[in-house]
Amino acid sequence: MRRASKSTVDSGAARRARIVRRTRETSVDLTLALDGAGRPPVIATGIPFLDHMLTLTTAHAGFDILLKASGDVAVDDHHLVEDVGICLGQAVVKALGDKKGIRRYADVTVPMDEALVLCALDLSGRPHLSYGLKPSARKIKTFDVQLVREFFEGFVRDARCTLHLKQLTRNGNAHHEVEGAFKAFGRALGTAVERSGRFKGVPSTKGSL
Repeated sequence: MRRASKSTVDSGAARRARIVRRTRETSVDLTLALDGAGRPPVIATGIPFLDHMLTLTTAHAGFDILLKASGDVAVDDHHLVEDVGICLGQAVVKALGDKKGIRRYADVTVPMDEALVLCALDLSGRPHLSYGLKPSARKIKTFDVQLVREFFEGFVRDARCTLHLKQLTRNGNAHHEVEGAFKAFGRALGTAVERSGRFKGVPSTKGSL
């Protein structure tokens, strides 16, 4: 049985959040700073490929992250991958606060050698994932590539954002295809959360997101 995550928000100028999630399946402790100071990511989930992808994501987003997680990976990586996505989504929402002044929208197309991946993002308050990744292999070493979708679904639900991922090439290297997706995601997310200076309030005609 899952329990709700606990969260705290930094009330100062720095947009930071800590999420602690404990269930019978996983334990996740994540601290995120949207306005990173360039600190090296500290990520330890026990799933090496996930660690690699999250390192790429946060580095390209310009975030500082401290993430320690563990779970029932002897059964399957599924629960831990999903819960890390959930916690990252919650951290982004908490760190953003009222979303005043942010760009909100971003899109980027990232090449990773022969692979090309597009990511479009809207911090809309409405969760929707359009998933167009079709990696060329089912596994990358021991990592099941189906779990990439589980990560993004967890993130989108709790970040309450619209996310489109589209793979523009086929029959390449699966590692490159997935890596391109996480890099594109990081670049788009980093841009979307930026304080642009163009908007004093919330970037929506409704007045809220």
